[in-house]
Amino acid sequence: MRGTARLADTPPVHSLEVRLPDDVPFAIGSFDEIGPYSRAAFPHRHTFYEIVHVTRGSGTHVVDLARWELRPPHLGVIVPGQVHHWEDTRDLDGHVVLFTPDFLVGQSGDRDLLRRVGARPWHHLDPAAHARTGRLLAELSEEYRHGDPGFATVLRSLLHVLLVRMARLGDRPPEPAGGAYGAGGGGGEVGAGRHAVAEEFARLLAGTGPDVLGSVRECADRLGVTPGYLTEALRAAVGRTPGSLLREARTREAQRLLARTDLSVRQVAARTGFDDPAYFCRFFRRETGMSPGGFRKHHDRRAPSIEAGPDPA
Repeated sequence: MRGTARLADTPPVHSLEVRLPDDVPFAIGSFDEIGPYSRAAFPHRHTFYEIVHVTRGSGTHVVDLARWELRPPHLGVIVPGQVHHWEDTRDLDGHVVLFTPDFLVGQSGDRDLLRRVGARPWHHLDPAAHARTGRLLAELSEEYRHGDPGFATVLRSLLHVLLVRMARLGDRPPEPAGGAYGAGGGGGEVGAGRHAVAEEFARLLAGTGPDVLGSVRECADRLGVTPGYLTEALRAAVGRTPGSLLREARTREAQRLLARTDLSVRQVAARTGFDDPAYFCRFFRRETGMSPGGFRKHHDRRAPSIEAGPDPA
């Protein structure tokens, strides 16, 4: 992991440094092996996924507006774009797994698997689940260290098993056959087409800043479909409309900026795609039940700015 340049008053963004010469966008190690950024006390974001298996330690893990007190063993995930940091940690130990979305994705259900895992970001493990997780991470670590021929394929397979097991920990009802993206979409090429559009929209939402996402029509144009078709695809895939997902993305980003930065309300509005600060305030109150100022007062987690150091994690 390495720190990157950031816009003024926003959390730094860390990207994944791959291990040369393999050029595999994946890493695994202990908190010490990954480096100081793996337990950074300053709010920051990633361009990649991070899974943490905490086996020892005390303190608090803060992800966006949620606080998780450490009572190991835990298994957690931080998804790209989330703001997180560690508070008052002592004796923190365990495994850290880092990977880019494209490293895992190879089957039609992988993106839905990542979405499901990200929806439940923190788990306390019972002894059996803790032991299974430890064994699987030991295999991942050994395969990564040795780098034998074909190791990238083995890493993807073991990572897929880890994520499937994490999804099971959520105690969710069984998914429809083929995953959520395959439900209700019709059969044959029509269902497959809607599936692909829903996945492309999810990718667009995850990889594009709220300030440039645009309207539903603009998103549909970028995906090469009509707004109506995009709406049908998302209703079939996740039971949501593109408009509601866009509003959710903008609201979530505004909450992060208000809680974590010293940006003015006008600046937060601009960073989340609103030219008119007054309209942004009405939008934010409608979505959250609070004014931007009121939200900041109740959720202020700003800390003194700490620039990322040169030692990558």
